[in-house]
Amino acid sequence: MQIQDLPYPDPGVPDARSGPRFLWWLGRNQLGGQLKSLAWGLLHFVAVSAQPFCVGFAIEAVVDRSGTRLALTGGVMALCGAATAIGDTFLHRAAVTNWITAAARVQQLLARKASQLGSALTRRVAAGEVVAVSTGDVEKIGWLVEAVSRFTAAALTVLLVCVGLVVYQPALGVVVAVGLPVLALAVLPLLPAATRRADVQREKAGRATELASDTVAGLRVLRGIGGEELFLDRYRSASQEVRHAAVRSARMWSLISAIQVLLPGLLLITVVCYGVHLAHEGRISVGELVTVYSSVLVLAYPLRHFEEIAMAYSFSRPSARRAARVLSLERATDIGGSRAADVPSGDLYDPATGLLAPTARLTAVVCGDPDAAGRLAERLGGHPPEASPSVLLGGVPLNELPLDSARTSVLVQDKDPVLLSGSLRNLLDVPASGAVTAGTALAAAQCGDVLDALVQGSLDADDPMDARITERGRSLSGGQRQRLALARSLYTDPEVLVLDEPTSAVDSHTEARIADGLRELRAGRTTVVFTSSPLLLDRADRVVLVHEGEAVAAGVHRELLRSEPRYRAVVTRETDEEAASAEASKEEKASLSGVSEGLEDDRLEEIEREEIEETA
Repeated sequence: MQIQDLPYPDPGVPDARSGPRFLWWLGRNQLGGQLKSLAWGLLHFVAVSAQPFCVGFAIEAVVDRSGTRLALTGGVMALCGAATAIGDTFLHRAAVTNWITAAARVQQLLARKASQLGSALTRRVAAGEVVAVSTGDVEKIGWLVEAVSRFTAAALTVLLVCVGLVVYQPALGVVVAVGLPVLALAVLPLLPAATRRADVQREKAGRATELASDTVAGLRVLRGIGGEELFLDRYRSASQEVRHAAVRSARMWSLISAIQVLLPGLLLITVVCYGVHLAHEGRISVGELVTVYSSVLVLAYPLRHFEEIAMAYSFSRPSARRAARVLSLERATDIGGSRAADVPSGDLYDPATGLLAPTARLTAVVCGDPDAAGRLAERLGGHPPEASPSVLLGGVPLNELPLDSARTSVLVQDKDPVLLSGSLRNLLDVPASGAVTAGTALAAAQCGDVLDALVQGSLDADDPMDARITERGRSLSGGQRQRLALARSLYTDPEVLVLDEPTSAVDSHTEARIADGLRELRAGRTTVVFTSSPLLLDRADRVVLVHEGEAVAAGVHRELLRSEPRYRAVVTRETDEEAASAEASKEEKASLSGVSEGLEDDRLEEIEREEIEETA
């Protein structure tokens, strides 16, 4: 896989049982790139390590006054220089490709998992942690995948050089062959402590990221209650904890780096002292001494990759564990479904609550609990995150359809819809039936003033469709964002449209016009609106009251308002005290009416007696 071929057609099914298993799976799927990087790494490191041997042979050729050998050695050195340059260039290219493609694979896996889980993702994992996994953790995982091949090439090069030195000069070669493994393994006792400190640092950084995300998301509310300084103090405290943990982790890694510098220096001093002694005794030549000395000096370069792989693994292990945790989350239902892909039609029925939305009708649902309304709306879309009886559309269980087919059949708009940054044209670039134009949908959602605001905010946009929308539509008011989201849902023109409080942030006059536009545009289509607005309820063909998870009443708005106290309490926001007072007032009026009727009856009897007496 090359960078220009990204994204992957299919990133695969990861082994998310644990962090190390996920890293192993990722490495196996990058095997082609790893082998390519290993080959270029071997060429580069071997060419670099061969230079000391060439220097030694050249010195011996000069001592022996052999011009032929000197010229031959010079040619070999030139080849080694060219191989070093070529190997380094393509090693860097292959390593960066491995890094980017591995990070892209993880990001695709995370994006696919987020689309599968939907709102259930943030219920199980904090939003800040998801952001941290998809940004910093992805880079650390890619770093390890990229470093493995370079470390393998470096380790093989060290082994080859040790064997070559033993064959070339056994007396000094044995010293180097024994010393280099000691150098490579000397830092192993420090790695567990370094890994623990890196884990603590990453954990604290994740918490700080979550706190920052929550603070930014709720900044408007915090300012309204004067609590922004309190949360800023909390973030300052969290960031200081991250700083202290980072310093402690850096101290350990600086100690490891110091050991990686100190021990090769000691080995070099040992080789020089012992080599001078052997040369003084005449057991080795000057060229051989220079060769061994230069080899030990050059080997410090590939040995640095031992430290790098240790750091990469220490930092990527907690990142991989968090990524595996997110990727291991599963929906309660199989997104593949057990039926063939189809788009059914008919009545929408929820057996869990008894809610029925007749086909081609506008059904309003009143639910006193907003959270329960959100869960019910999500369940109506099929494939809910929690296990529950399947919603039926035309008698077909939506949970048994593939997730794509269920989403095509039933579109659910959350009460807090998200507007992505980009132009208005990009916002409306969604799968649609084609029966509804963008202008018609925008007009039905009463977006005229929204288009004017977008044009005014985009100086270079004459066409409202080219106007820019900022991230999450933050430059717009809550009502404007809500109307744009409603227009997007209307434009798709699904078989069944489920809206959760689509007009909660707009004024009553605009809401009345939206209700009329919604009813007109969705004529002949099934529409379900979760609302407690009398304006929307009065225009619905059918109103259903859901109380404590059960559909307890159905009818039209005015009839339910007169006959159902629970419905009236939700729609009119009538409290228990007010309801009791109203009931007492009714009883009092009835009692007074009865008293007046009794007095009238007594007066009539008295008049009748007087008339009888006069007649007698």
